[in-house]
Amino acid sequence: MMYMAEAAAQPSGTSMLLSLWPILLMFLVLYFLLIRPNQKRQKTRNAMLSALKKGDKVTTIGGLHGTIMEITDDTVVLRVNDATKMTFDRSAINAVKASSAASE
Repeated sequence: MMYMAEAAAQPSGTSMLLSLWPILLMFLVLYFLLIRPNQKRQKTRNAMLSALKKGDKVTTIGGLHGTIMEITDDTVVLRVNDATKMTFDRSAINAVKASSAASE
C-alpha cells in the first residue's frame, strides 16, 4: 500500500514524455526516410514536366520513345516514326532523353 501512495504522489509528466519519445522518434525517421525524399522527387518531376517543349526526345512510362510534335497543358503528341503520331497525357512522360536545343 505504501508503494502505491508514493507512486501516486510523484508527478507523471516525465513518464509521459518518456512514453512519447519512441513515437516522436519514429515520426522523425519516417519523415527523413520516406516523406522528404518523395517530396524532392515529385518536385523534380513537376519541373521536368513543365519544361517540356516541342522537339524534345522523351520516353513514356510505358517505355515508348518518341519526339514531341505538339504539346498542350495536359496532352502531348509524340512522333514515334515517320508516319505514326500518338497522343499521351503529359503525366505519362517519364524522362527527357534529349532536348531540342542539345540536338541543334
